[in-house]
Amino acid sequence: MPSWGLGEDKSLREIRTVTDGLKKLYREKLLPLEKQYTFSDFHSPGLEDADFDNKPMVLLVGQYSTGKTTFIRYLLEQDFPGGRVGPEPTTDTFTAIMYGDVEGIIPGNALIVDPNKPFRKLNPFGNKFLNRFQCVQLPNQVLQSISLIDTPGILSSAKKRLSRGYDFQAVLQSFAEHVDRIILLCDANKLDVSDEFSRTIGALRGNEDKLRVVLNKADLVDTQQLLRVYGALMWSLGKVFRTPEVLRVYIGSFWSSPLRVPDYRRMFEKEEESLFKDIQDLPRNAALRKLNDLVKRARLVRAHVYIISYLKQEMPLMFGKETKKRDLIYDLPDIFARIQQRHQISPGDFPDCAKMQERLMSHDFTKFKVLKPKLMTALDDFLTTDIARLMPLLHKEEIEVASQPGVQGGVFLGPHRGPFNNGNPFVQLQENIIEGDIADWIVAKDKAKYDEIFYNLSPNDGKLNGTKVKNWMISTQLPTSVLGRIWKLSDVDRDGMLDEDEFALASYLIEVKLEGHGLPPVLPAHLVPPSKRKRKSGKDEEPELVAPVESEQPTAVDDDDDHDHNDDDDDEQ
Repeated sequence: MPSWGLGEDKSLREIRTVTDGLKKLYREKLLPLEKQYTFSDFHSPGLEDADFDNKPMVLLVGQYSTGKTTFIRYLLEQDFPGGRVGPEPTTDTFTAIMYGDVEGIIPGNALIVDPNKPFRKLNPFGNKFLNRFQCVQLPNQVLQSISLIDTPGILSSAKKRLSRGYDFQAVLQSFAEHVDRIILLCDANKLDVSDEFSRTIGALRGNEDKLRVVLNKADLVDTQQLLRVYGALMWSLGKVFRTPEVLRVYIGSFWSSPLRVPDYRRMFEKEEESLFKDIQDLPRNAALRKLNDLVKRARLVRAHVYIISYLKQEMPLMFGKETKKRDLIYDLPDIFARIQQRHQISPGDFPDCAKMQERLMSHDFTKFKVLKPKLMTALDDFLTTDIARLMPLLHKEEIEVASQPGVQGGVFLGPHRGPFNNGNPFVQLQENIIEGDIADWIVAKDKAKYDEIFYNLSPNDGKLNGTKVKNWMISTQLPTSVLGRIWKLSDVDRDGMLDEDEFALASYLIEVKLEGHGLPPVLPAHLVPPSKRKRKSGKDEEPELVAPVESEQPTAVDDDDDHDHNDDDDDEQ
């Protein structure tokens, strides 16, 4: 690539991935311009390697009590430190939930000095924000592919809004520029577009391609009310975004409690599948998103350079500098129009005029730099030539990642088990369930009750096929993702059917879930049916003794997966 200062063949050999190419282009073409024309003073700080190398991030935004924290728990199928929920505003921090081999919390001030984390650019927001920012690290499979960011709930009270002590909208805007997906949650039971909610959505403008809207807790209203709420939401969002395009809104109840309106199940399943497929594909589309964001940034840099150099050119050499500065700021809309016409730049590439006027007030125009054609030529080469040369490498990476599964673990594995998967119905479990030295089987105390249901379902050769079990399990009104997890745990011998012991185990786990308890990530040894406690190894049956893992047993969880929607499955500030 000659424009990189290297021969084309040599440059192509050096650039192994799209990410490497983007980092090189940014350092050589964009960063010098940003430094020369103080881009970071008006827009966002410069990018670092961590911004290119980090995993895809999903930002959760919404008013308080819309279910943001519960949504994250639903994705992870795991509680996380500080993830408190309730009908009142509870979450008052920005929490980045990322993968870590050991569970722990990193406070904000320590987080922004870590060069391996993409948060150093948040330092200018100061201690008031950093005291409300943390990173939770968890050894969760979902987090091996993506990171999640929980945010404080949006309020309507001006007093509470001022008490934050930092610019909430500016922080959201900074996150929105660097994440891969923004999920805006709304509560179907109490839809209210407050003033701060409108301002917050305004901070997301320019990132509509990343935005997905979720109408959550939809099973708390009947069909007629749901239609009215959906229409009101679309009308409100159209007013706030001020665009003719209709936003995609996903409807569902993203928690693990029984559905109150069973007729919604089919619709919720399709909506959930579509939304989760979008999230699951984020790692596959990460390189394309980074390329798209860098091009968007380059176009903003180009417009910014022309604005700053024009203001510098118009300043007098000796007298009347302050008066001229005020006049230029006042005439900034006309200046934008002149630059657009002179340099053939799209109006969409320019920054918000009102914000630019506000920020210009605190700058000395005489210290601005004049236009340097050499730097602008390099930027034009970046936009017209260099990015095009990366496209073959991007297509190659897209082909390579097309066969990869995307995000795995948590709820992304839930529905794809047993009769809840239409494609590959009986994927084998990876965990080894072997004989344990445990005399009592906790399921046995109610086995007579479970056996009666089992035989009423007409088993064939002592087993029930997936169709019969699925129809019975759906009658419990639990979400499909939860039922899929129960099937995964209960089909111990992985044959795609349930015998009477496995059916009893499935019935027990359903009751556990309906009582508000969490499901174990893998089946603990004490729950394995006695008839299944031996596993063949080669030609011989060799029992291996292991102690049950206490952390994997079903335990009561105060606010995760509660079945009382109105009291406990709400969300945060």
